[in-house]
Amino acid sequence: MTDTKPLAGKIALVTGASRGIGAALALHLAEAGAHVIAVARTSGGLEELDDKIKAAGSSATLVPLDMKDLDGIARLALALNERYQRLDVLVGNAGILTTPAPLGHIEPKSWDDTLAINVTANWQLIRTMDALLQRSDAGRAVFITSALATLARPYFGAYAASKAALDVMVRTYANESAGTKVRANLFSPGQTRTRMMRTAFPGIDHDALPMAEEVSKAIVPLCLPTCSENGCLYDFRTARFVDFQPPA
Repeated sequence: MTDTKPLAGKIALVTGASRGIGAALALHLAEAGAHVIAVARTSGGLEELDDKIKAAGSSATLVPLDMKDLDGIARLALALNERYQRLDVLVGNAGILTTPAPLGHIEPKSWDDTLAINVTANWQLIRTMDALLQRSDAGRAVFITSALATLARPYFGAYAASKAALDVMVRTYANESAGTKVRANLFSPGQTRTRMMRTAFPGIDHDALPMAEEVSKAIVPLCLPTCSENGCLYDFRTARFVDFQPPA
């Protein structure tokens, strides 16, 4: 008989879980049986998510946390270690896109905030959660990237640079974890019906875009113990994995 709860008994951490892809994914993981550690800056969205997870018959731990708080991320890792001694799924979803502008017009604070949340926070997650992932029978890490990382599209320089850095960092982590039970991959959702997309591209037909619930469902297989890919990028638009060349 097929297991309808492939993440039963697993602990899954999702950042940016108060809305959009993060909230939808957290609910999908809960429906798959995981206890979800839902992390976001705003508590209101987390409470709404908690109600949905309870209605689905699962449970969550709500963690209001600004991802720029590196010490807070470290404290969260210590708390998870004390309570669970492991982490089975890590999803680095939290990200920001500041107002599009030419590189020469980007304010230093906007640049710093973009790199802090899109890159440095995910590095701190890897740094502090790796030991917990290693204690899992099948630790799985997924980080949300963007096609803009390789397009060099005008006016999106800070965001694109941050996602390009994230891509290389995650692939490096995957190569460093190749001899372990941990697998780390990237997921590119493409244009999705979210608040961030409305901010970045106000002129497009947002009703024609896939909803976060549909996109996030495609992330779930990357979180399962059965996922064998490592250091790959899954492109939702083409429904295919992009396999990078191994290091020389």
